[in-house]
Order: sequence, then structure tokens, then C-alpha cells
Amino acid sequence: MDSINLIFILILAGFLGFELIKKVPATLHTPLMSGANAISGVTLIGALAASGSDQNVLTTILGTLAIVFATMNVVGGYMVTDRMLAMFKSKTNNK
Repeated sequence: MDSINLIFILILAGFLGFELIKKVPATLHTPLMSGANAISGVTLIGALAASGSDQNVLTTILGTLAIVFATMNVVGGYMVTDRMLAMFKSKTNNK
């Protein structure tokens, strides 16, 4: 019964997240990405602490995977933010 509840919450969170992101205007996307990058940074610190705190092999493997995925999320988020900010820069012709 607990697994069914967790799957239901996961599906509900997915639908809710999709609806929220779909309604965000483009001008708010960059600040939201910066906030998401900060949260992923906290996740990265937690993953570092979790992967090295125990001698259990499963904990080390899951912590390492968390480090990899959180790092990809942070780097990708900053790349997207940089690209979005570049769209707002003025384009001057140097003729």
C-alpha cells in the first residue's frame, strides 16, 4: 500500500510541476533557474556528505550517483541561465 501511495504522489508531483512550469513567463525563467541551481547545490553538498559518511557499498554508490546527477543539474542550469541572459544583451554593430 505504501508503494502505491508513493507512486501516486510522484505522478501528482509530475503533473503539478508540468502545469507550473508551463505557466511561467519567459521573464521569470532566469530567476527561477538561479533558485533551482542553488537548491541543486545544496543537494550536491548533501550527496557529498552522504556518500562518504558510511562504509556501506550501496550508500557509496547511491551517493556517487546523486553527486553525478546534481552536478549535471547545476552545470546545465548555469549553461541555460547564461544562454538566456545572452539573449537579453544588446546587439551593437561594430562597423
